[in-house]
Amino acid sequence: MLSLLSKKIGYSISFVILVLLLSACTSQTSSTSGEATNTKKLTLLFNVQSNTIDPHTDVNYTASRAGISETLVKIDDEQQLQPWLATSWKSKDGQHWTFQIRPNVTFHSGAPVDAQAVKSSLERVTQENPAIRNALHIEKMTANGQTLQIVTDTPLPQFPSELVHPNTGIIDTSVDGSTPSGTGPFVLTQFKPGIEVDVKRNPSYWNGQVKLDEATFSFNEDANARLLALQSGNADVVYRFPVESLSQLQTDPNLVIESVPGLRAHQLIYNMENPHLGKLHVRQAIDALLNRQEIVDAVMSGQASVAEGPFLADSPLSPKYTAKPFDIERARTLFAQAGYTVTNGQVTNNGAPLTFNLVTYQSRAELPIIAQLVQANAAQLGIKLNIQQVDNADEYLAENKNWDMAIYSFITAPRGDASYLLNSVYTPTGGLNYGQVKDQALNTLIQQLNQTVDVEQRNQIAQQAVEMIDRNLLHSYIIHPNNFVAHQKRVSGWVTSKSEYYMLTKDLDVN
Repeated sequence: MLSLLSKKIGYSISFVILVLLLSACTSQTSSTSGEATNTKKLTLLFNVQSNTIDPHTDVNYTASRAGISETLVKIDDEQQLQPWLATSWKSKDGQHWTFQIRPNVTFHSGAPVDAQAVKSSLERVTQENPAIRNALHIEKMTANGQTLQIVTDTPLPQFPSELVHPNTGIIDTSVDGSTPSGTGPFVLTQFKPGIEVDVKRNPSYWNGQVKLDEATFSFNEDANARLLALQSGNADVVYRFPVESLSQLQTDPNLVIESVPGLRAHQLIYNMENPHLGKLHVRQAIDALLNRQEIVDAVMSGQASVAEGPFLADSPLSPKYTAKPFDIERARTLFAQAGYTVTNGQVTNNGAPLTFNLVTYQSRAELPIIAQLVQANAAQLGIKLNIQQVDNADEYLAENKNWDMAIYSFITAPRGDASYLLNSVYTPTGGLNYGQVKDQALNTLIQQLNQTVDVEQRNQIAQQAVEMIDRNLLHSYIIHPNNFVAHQKRVSGWVTSKSEYYMLTKDLDVN
């Protein structure tokens, strides 16, 4: 395991990375006379690239993270909803909603943010983004001054929490979404797809003075390149440095390291249309090849916790889970129970070894390593896993059918409610149902959740649904990684949030 990790550090740095380090922005700019100015500028280096900055379609939420767009409702680190562009909301039946839009707010374009502007923005996102359309269930909207009335096509008690989603960011629809005009503390100045976003201070920001003059939100999926940029001082804030370098970075007096429990889950997705993976015993056997504790200890250097299910163990949405020990002998037994031949410890099907295509991606450096560990454990049974790394996992999994399993990661409870996970991942029309899960009993339970108003009852239904997912092993949840970030000591006002939605804020500063 240690040699495997050391290889990650030993990779050669490509020409592209060298260009990044040489051209990265620092926290000071220079005037034409060569003298330093007082311009406050910060560079944040993120691990996932975006090819669009349209907040309504970007699955990486770049406009939100870069402080360009804002939503009606915000979530804090206690998973409580907070007013943002909406000052209040109410409903008597969970279907008819009244939102008061914050007065005296303008878009970056200078246009006022009133109920009609919000209505137009929500209409646009429901046209452009099927996943959001399916989540919001908006039937009609009526705008009057700063009052927006929304009727959903079914009772949707969690509706305000759905408006936390960064894809519902409110933008001026008279401006092209590829150069969005939002309401955030920063105004877009330049977007280079897959490379960086450049922003400047919004001088008319509604929520107080913005401390930075400029910022660059850069992308680089190579964890070692992000580490070098941090150590050289060419990046002020680095998201997800290589976790194996944690102890080294903690000794650097010029750096601050932050690590907080996240709401994300690394998981193994099964393509249910594969005839082998459609069998419960096969999924259970593959799950038994997951050494979760080794992944926490060796791959994540302790910066994670074992995942028993989609939500953190202390979540009110978590039931009692079935124990899932790492046990290769148990995997052999389960394959035999599923009807496969096990001879001399090797698993075959009609005389041929099983072969699966396993997809992953490198923007989270630990995912390919986890894939390699599963591959090595499967090899002990004579099972071959062909690992394929892709640039954009969401696009690949949605558009291709020639994959069998995927090591994937996403935030399971971004808005403090189970409805996001259950509706997007486990309903037939869910935008993240890449594995083609079709379970009528589970779908019925999810629809019951969608129509339940009482919070305690909702939690009980959510637990029943998650227990059903666990019992049928519709996914294998592996670990909950911490959010870990390193920044230069000169940076102040940085907050490592659980949600990962808010990064460039008005309070961020450099000294």
